[in-house]
Amino acid sequence: MGSTKYIFVTGGVVSSLGKGIVAASLGRLLRARGAKVSIQKFDPYINVDPGTMSPFQHGEVFVTDDGAETDLDLGHYERFIDTNLTRLNNVTAGRIYQDVIAKERRGDYLGATVQTIPHITDEIKNRIMEATHQLSPDFLIIEVGGTVGDIEGLPFLEAIRQFRYDVGFKNTCFIHVTLVPYLKASGEVKTKPSQHSVNTLRSIGIQPDILVCRTERPLGKGERLKLAQFTNVAPEAVIESIDMPILYEVPLVLEKEGLATQVLERLNLTLPEPNLTSWEAMVQQVKQPVTNLKIALAGKYTGLSDAYLSVIEALKHAGYSEGASVEIRWINTEDCVDDETSAALLSGVDAIVVPGGFGNRGIEGKINAVKYARTHNIPFLGLCLGMQVSVIEYARNVAQLTRASSAEFEPKGDQPVVALMEDQKNLADKGGTMRLGQYPCHLLKNTKAAEAYGTDVVMERHRHRYEINNEYIDILTQAGLIFSGTSPDRSLMEIIELPNHPWFVACQFHPEFKSRPDNPHPLFKGLVKATVALKQKTQATGSASPAVSP
Repeated sequence: MGSTKYIFVTGGVVSSLGKGIVAASLGRLLRARGAKVSIQKFDPYINVDPGTMSPFQHGEVFVTDDGAETDLDLGHYERFIDTNLTRLNNVTAGRIYQDVIAKERRGDYLGATVQTIPHITDEIKNRIMEATHQLSPDFLIIEVGGTVGDIEGLPFLEAIRQFRYDVGFKNTCFIHVTLVPYLKASGEVKTKPSQHSVNTLRSIGIQPDILVCRTERPLGKGERLKLAQFTNVAPEAVIESIDMPILYEVPLVLEKEGLATQVLERLNLTLPEPNLTSWEAMVQQVKQPVTNLKIALAGKYTGLSDAYLSVIEALKHAGYSEGASVEIRWINTEDCVDDETSAALLSGVDAIVVPGGFGNRGIEGKINAVKYARTHNIPFLGLCLGMQVSVIEYARNVAQLTRASSAEFEPKGDQPVVALMEDQKNLADKGGTMRLGQYPCHLLKNTKAAEAYGTDVVMERHRHRYEINNEYIDILTQAGLIFSGTSPDRSLMEIIELPNHPWFVACQFHPEFKSRPDNPHPLFKGLVKATVALKQKTQATGSASPAVSP
């Protein structure tokens, strides 16, 4: 197609508008036309990356193949455009300022006074060009985090304003995502907040080419014309983005609204008609489930669903492939104080997932949730910390290591079946120092894991400091635990499973990061497939699988 075209996505009125979904959906529509697409996220916060931020504040930390800890929007990007992203795709103000200060300390600026303009803005523009040169996309979509008017976002907006002049108007397109609220009391859709938002954007020199209007009610012709008139946007470039019950239907809705068409017209490009057949088939499958599954998500950050965003989406993806809708039952493991309470909370679920996390809060509850799944033959999947607590539970209740724990929770414990990784010892900094990114995992033949993957070696993404202590492998194996996935040199245990259970599998890595709506991750698919089969068997026979002894 030639030189890269740049599409900038900004947001106004309120946060959490779904700019990331709009950017990801546009990426899908351009990919469906045969273009190579990549997406960058600009985050204005001063943290170098979200790796040290609380999940309650920022949601999950998404990890790329090359080990970058990034904003959760990169998960949306990967799932929609089906492309593995890198550390180039997430840029924070913290990283920008850190690098500029490092250059100043080295004397790179030759004694100049270091200022926001040009030094900070130039560094931001350099990140766009770095992604351009290394990724070579036809389209680079850049989402600017935050809301227009935020102080911390001003350097990024100034940088993209300058960038349009640097590369030329013909190579850039500006999309502004804004809220058009509906006032129930008056029965009216109000355009004034969007007008003010665009005025704020224009006051710093950016005129949007396209307006994407987030709304819960359809926009009438009058509202569209009013928005066009007062924002200086062409009427046909006022795009409605109405609330949708199915996330993955958004690209199809935006295609009907003409979003990609307007972008291509702005950039004076002609591309083939989009091939959305497989995506449409997937959405249709979502709309017609044949069964419903209640899956418990037993975690410690259940107060914010975004803390487990990729896990939830991976469960849904697996459900789509098996004709099942997935209903999440949120279980705060701090409430699972004993076997009786855990049984009451988990009663009636079809499967249990114990996800990752850090620290000892809620750990005993996680262990109790694992025990309930194991002893009641309920399909189970453990992720990262979920694998570690699964090993602790098995060690205590089956292998007779009654004081088994993790060195993370009990540094002076005398049965540390989970220990700090050797390369994690003596580290002072917390940020960016874990085992991060993609590593190979070798699978043991004739196991559930090998059957699910259909291969002998897989690559999976990690984010952890602790591992299964190899000193206890023989004891656990003799007690019946199968280590079905390991690092190539067998120094790291990557997957465990139980043989006589419908589906009891746990992994040290984060498989949720590699799941796609039209290509679910094998371990999540294995969980859902086993759950559907068990539910059908139970319905046919009228009885559940018998519980086993602790």
